[in-house]
Amino acid sequence: MEPSPWVVRHAALVPDGAVVLDVACGGGRHVRWFVERGHPVVAVDRDVAGVADLRDRPGCELVEADLESGARPPFAGRTFGGVVVTNYLHRPLLPAVVAAVAPGGVLLYETFARGNARFGHVTNPDFLLDPGELLDAVRGELRVVAYEDVVVDHPRPAAVQRIAAVRDQPATISR
Repeated sequence: MEPSPWVVRHAALVPDGAVVLDVACGGGRHVRWFVERGHPVVAVDRDVAGVADLRDRPGCELVEADLESGARPPFAGRTFGGVVVTNYLHRPLLPAVVAAVAPGGVLLYETFARGNARFGHVTNPDFLLDPGELLDAVRGELRVVAYEDVVVDHPRPAAVQRIAAVRDQPATISR
């Protein structure tokens, strides 16, 4: 599978060589894309079989974890130059995802939004973002660079919400 055009479009916001966290990485389309561009990647999923071929690849850390178990996320306490989440929503995890963005780093998030049920896949409201929900998730923590709540045609028709948001570097005081 090809990487998300949203992720590709905003990937330049990830600092050169910075570690990227891919939350619920699935088959690893973004893991592979970032590794090919020189980024170390931490790939987290409840089943890492889709990225098992990367297990011995330098710069790839595979973490098998049930992100919905209620346990502390395996990336808690760590920060990353890029945090990528696509086609996944577990609301209790949103604060930890936002907290994982390092100063100077970026959150690239894209998933299904309310209204997607009319397209016949992902209809459960538990897995559909409410209007503005990603904006609310980053408010006061990250600066929004780009945001959309749209219907797309590719790779299949879907209602999606997506955000690219950065954690600004702390200001330095010169004397």
